[in-house]
Amino acid sequence: MIEVDRLEKHFGKHREIKAVAGATFRAEDGEITGLLGPNGAGKTTLLRTLATLIAPDAGSATIDGLDVVRDRYAVRGRIGVLSDARGLYARLTARENVRYYGLLHGLAGAALDARVDTLLTQFGLAELADRRAHGFSQGERMKVAIARALVHDPATILLDEPTNGLDIMSIRSLRELLRGLRQAGKCILFSTHVMQEVAALCDTVVILGHGRVVASGTGADLMRRTGRDSLEDAFVSLLGSGEGLAA
Repeated sequence: MIEVDRLEKHFGKHREIKAVAGATFRAEDGEITGLLGPNGAGKTTLLRTLATLIAPDAGSATIDGLDVVRDRYAVRGRIGVLSDARGLYARLTARENVRYYGLLHGLAGAALDARVDTLLTQFGLAELADRRAHGFSQGERMKVAIARALVHDPATILLDEPTNGLDIMSIRSLRELLRGLRQAGKCILFSTHVMQEVAALCDTVVILGHGRVVASGTGADLMRRTGRDSLEDAFVSLLGSGEGLAA
């Protein structure tokens, strides 16, 4: 479970840029939580903070009761992260990229090889497994990066816009994978701009605006609160009103 409590992160010489401004929400185990918001809302900064890549200026965040600052090394062993920078090693093959991250997480031998083979097959990468990543399409790079994030079977999964660059069939495969991870009890938090992904996958939606949580709840909850007939219309209404409707 992820718990975020009054989290703040500022940037700039005089801390004048409030990327995250007192965000509070929870993401439960066995659920998919969507982080929704316009560009500049603070989604990526929030995910980077949960991933222990940057430290908050105020407030707190925990993953399975572990503080992302104080217990950051333990947190890193429990999370799988797809950042907005895909960052594959271009001279390594798809298999080597995924295998290397498995080694970093303490996997080895036959168990690691089997896990890598399973993920490459799941993502339709078997034919590319032993090709260098240099020259991969955006979608191919994305699929390798997601496989790499999942290689150690993490309890909590953080995905920053995971469907970017994927074709329709790959998006369908990713949806099924995420549903399977939810069924296995994983805690999944992902950011997206695609309303269809939220509608198709999310148990809970957290809407960010100007670094704070404007509203949270199920898609049906948000539509009912705003009196709108679609999640997109509810999203626009909530951001426009700026009302603090977070549950």
